Amino acid sequence: MQRPNRSARASLWAPSPLVGEGWDGGMNKAKARQLRKNPTEAERVLWRHLRLRQFERCKFRRQQSIGQYIVDFVCFENRLVIELDGGQHCEQVAYDAERSAWLRAQRFRVLRFWNHEVLQDIEAVKKVIQEAVTPPSFILPHKGGGDLS
Repeated sequence: MQRPNRSARASLWAPSPLVGEGWDGGMNKAKARQLRKNPTEAERVLWRHLRLRQFERCKFRRQQSIGQYIVDFVCFENRLVIELDGGQHCEQVAYDAERSAWLRAQRFRVLRFWNHEVLQDIEAVKKVIQEAVTPPSFILPHKGGGDLS
C-alpha cells in the first residue's frame, strides 16, 4: 500500500476547527493566550473554583478558542461553555446572542453570569454550574408500582 502524500497526511491529522487549533491563522490562539495572562477579577475568582476538576471531575479550560470565538471557560466533555459578562456586554447584546446561538448549534450549553454575580455570590454561581455538570439521576419506580409506603 502506498503512503498518502504529505498534504493528504496533513489533512488526515489536521486538528478540528471546532476546538480552534490552527485554522485561524494563529490570531485567536494568540489572543486567547493574552486573555489567559490578563484575566478579569471575576475570571480569576471563578477559575479558582473550576480548575483541578472540582466539579464532577470535569476538566475546564479558560479562554479557549472554539471556531471563530474565544469563550471564557469550557468543559469539552460536557459540552458546557461558561461566559462572564461585564458592563461592556450591555452594548453587544446582538453579538452575544449570535455567539451563543452558534455555540448551541455546535451542541454546547452556554451559561452566562454577570461579573458581579461571581464576585458577590460565588456559591450561587457554583450551584448553577454543579447542576449543569451533574448527570441527571433517574429514579425507577418501585417494583409493582404504586405507593411506596
